[in-house]
Amino acid sequence: MDHTNDHKVLKGFLLAISAAILWGVSGTFGQFLFQKRAINVEWLITVRMLMTGAVLLILVGTNNIKDLWSIWRNRKDTVDLLLFSIAGVLAVQYSYFAAINYSNAATATVMQYTGPVMIAVYLALKERKFPNIKTCLAIALAVLGTFLLVTHGKMGTLSISGIALFFGLVSAVTLAFYTLQPVNLLRKYKATVVIGWGMLIGGAAFCFVRPPWEVTGIWDSYTYSYTGFIVIFGTLIPFYAYLTAVKLIGGQKTSLLASAEPLSAALLAVLWLNTPFSLTDWLGTTCIILTIVLLSTSKKKVIQA
Repeated sequence: MDHTNDHKVLKGFLLAISAAILWGVSGTFGQFLFQKRAINVEWLITVRMLMTGAVLLILVGTNNIKDLWSIWRNRKDTVDLLLFSIAGVLAVQYSYFAAINYSNAATATVMQYTGPVMIAVYLALKERKFPNIKTCLAIALAVLGTFLLVTHGKMGTLSISGIALFFGLVSAVTLAFYTLQPVNLLRKYKATVVIGWGMLIGGAAFCFVRPPWEVTGIWDSYTYSYTGFIVIFGTLIPFYAYLTAVKLIGGQKTSLLASAEPLSAALLAVLWLNTPFSLTDWLGTTCIILTIVLLSTSKKKVIQA
């Protein structure tokens, strides 16, 4: 029995689940800040990315300054890093928090987790293989779950705004991209280097949209503590944990285990913020979580993108 491999898999599983729960909690805290304290969503994205990126890169540089700059010495890796920073890190964060801003943490998070289905479809197309029965059923459940969430089962009507639906679907696409695209970078460089630069570059780019010194909203002890939680426990720790899990157990398994996020976000939003969540919403959530269960029991090998 390979105990080393078992330990690696267990560590990857625990990191992925921990990241998912922390993201779910931070999404609900974000909803509180947007709706109860009038915090600007673009400002929060800029600040959390700049601070997280800076802290990670300082840690890298303190341990080994060569690791800090190594990724810039290869032209292809530099291009991949810039793509990951903008289309991956920045896009997934902004679309997710924008969806929360225009709807709620529960709905936005559940919609984002149609991403693993998109990964499964992408892999089937890449390998030129028709999806197996489990994958087809997972796709059908994801479509049904999203339909129930955004229409409450009523054809031709939306229970959320069109812009919330748009950002929710974009967050699912960017989650898939964020999971698949950096695999080659993570094979060559430390997760702290990849995510640190990704955060810093994304945050610097978003300064042109909303600079960190343009502060608005109502600031009290809750605002400070929840903002701090989102930066540290909702960004710094889970993004590093997630990418480390990708390195240990692969992108597909990591994204599937991260399905703990929509459940934690939904429960916290309903129980703490009294977010309206009907029986139809719970049915939609169940459908999407079932897609994760179906895909996670597939015997398909881990992603090697």
